Amino acid sequence: MALQSLRFLSIAPIAQHTATVIFLHGLGDTGEGWKFMADMFAPKLPHVKWILPHAFNQPVTINFGMECPSWRVYDIQSLDKIDGPEDEKGMLVSSRQINQLITAEVDAGIKSDRIVLGGFSQGAAMSLLTGLTTERRLAGLVALSGYAPLRNKLKSMLSDHAKKLPIFMGHGTADPVVKFEIGQKSAQILTSEFGLKCASSTAEDMTGVIFNQYDGLQHSADPRELRALLEWMGKVIPA
Repeated sequence: MALQSLRFLSIAPIAQHTATVIFLHGLGDTGEGWKFMADMFAPKLPHVKWILPHAFNQPVTINFGMECPSWRVYDIQSLDKIDGPEDEKGMLVSSRQINQLITAEVDAGIKSDRIVLGGFSQGAAMSLLTGLTTERRLAGLVALSGYAPLRNKLKSMLSDHAKKLPIFMGHGTADPVVKFEIGQKSAQILTSEFGLKCASSTAEDMTGVIFNQYDGLQHSADPRELRALLEWMGKVIPA
């Protein structure tokens, strides 16, 4: 059975195209919901093309079985704990679809190490799963208000490039949807269990995990987080 391709919003760079950001929305949203970030970052990252995919509608357990945009058959059942039930099959289908977008950019002439993959909430989980397991070495990964999925299997699925990736993680301390502790624990798992190193935003070498906490921030992004993310992107995909 052929893999259904994702629809997406594409935002062209305002200068010569030398890098691409693929950013995945959260549950119930669409790529349009993150266009504001592409517009905000464009003056500082004029060479970047943005791809904002739209997840397919599907019934979601945590949404009382009602249909809403969710990553393929990735059916969130619980966000109460990091080891809760997860739809492995659905996540891997979504990951393959996201890899199609990466491959299309490479085929168009953008080197994989000039591609940043990121996302918010459910999209953050998919960006970590895909970015840490893809055969291509990316420029970096972004996970906002998210977590590392498939914890018990992800370690064995890591690509050869995983430990060389810059990873930006941001999470609000007042997040009522994906608890701050879940995001924090995910970052700790990546470093203590998976062998990725801790990174610093002030270091020249951006390789490793940067975990930024934002006091009082709920399940959203705010100017503090976006400023830090823009600075990080400017280092991992400079003009």
